[in-house]
Amino acid sequence: MERRLTRWTRPVATLWRADAPLTATGLVMVVVLVASLVGVFADPRTITGMPAWLKPAKFAASIGMYSLTLAWVFMHLPGWTKTRRLVSWATAATFLLEEAIIIAQAWRGTTSHFNVGTPLDMTLWITMGAAIVVQTVTSVAVACALWQQPFSDRALGWALRLGLSITILGASAGGFMTRPTAAQIAEAQITRRMPVAGAHTVGAPDGGSGIPGTGWSLEHGDVRVPHFIGLHALQVVPLIALALSRRRWPDATRVRLVCIAAASYTALFLILLWQALRGQALIRPDATTAAALAAWVALTALLARTTHQSIPTRGGRGPESQGRPRRRFKRRVRGARGELFQMKLRDFRELRVETVSASSSARGAQRGREIAETI
Repeated sequence: MERRLTRWTRPVATLWRADAPLTATGLVMVVVLVASLVGVFADPRTITGMPAWLKPAKFAASIGMYSLTLAWVFMHLPGWTKTRRLVSWATAATFLLEEAIIIAQAWRGTTSHFNVGTPLDMTLWITMGAAIVVQTVTSVAVACALWQQPFSDRALGWALRLGLSITILGASAGGFMTRPTAAQIAEAQITRRMPVAGAHTVGAPDGGSGIPGTGWSLEHGDVRVPHFIGLHALQVVPLIALALSRRRWPDATRVRLVCIAAASYTALFLILLWQALRGQALIRPDATTAAALAAWVALTALLARTTHQSIPTRGGRGPESQGRPRRRFKRRVRGARGELFQMKLRDFRELRVETVSASSSARGAQRGREIAETI
């Protein structure tokens, strides 16, 4: 039991030493996530067709992952003390404020985003929007530090730089959701009121049927899809670099593969954004979007395979013989073991012959003494 606890507490302690505010924020979000999931099943209310506590749960999970990841990133920026302190406190404060507003609006049974129906709702939405802008700007400072920081593991360095840059790009995609739609503007011109300003659904009002767990629209475009993909590049791209570090490949090869992964990830984000802005649901792409996704998969696979084939191998026989050195090594080991066994068997036989000869000589001498005594 103690060993299991140590397995979990040791990484948390390491992150806490790297950055306490961000680690604390991540741990708080874990508690909020559990409580929100309880609310999803315990509270029957819905907001825009989804469980009232689904949005607090989703944002708690996303904020928790980002906070803990950023604390880990700060471990690779030892010389940027002032930047880390400023970004840490600003990010923790804005995240806690944003989640608190989302929870308060869920408790009230109304939407948190794009809600300007009352002075209170408008104030909360403007406050949350300003906090998001502050957090995005502070993340730019971290990206600038990463681009200047040297790394002993070049592949990981490039993964952190490119991953955070894509994350900032993904966060900026949220701007497409804050603009009032044509339908909202037309309604405001008639009623002189605009209770909702902005939407994440393209081609229809927010709400309706959505993918279970995420709520992404099943019938229309949804900007939340590329927004989500872009935001979590900071986790995906470094994980690819860490996975590649387990392979004994040249550093330059791993750097190229990380750059290919980052470029592929960016292309996927742009394709999904393009699809959403054209009003297409994620699971219902048209022929053009499907062709773009197929080209993305083919090009990514081609670049990755070309880079993999360029990896030098022992003996210079090319990539097709990459698995052969290990097999040859196993054959050598088996051959060496066989030779060792034969040597031991030969030594044993020689020792046995010598023992038998010595024993026969001793018995012959004893017999001779007995005959002599008899005579």
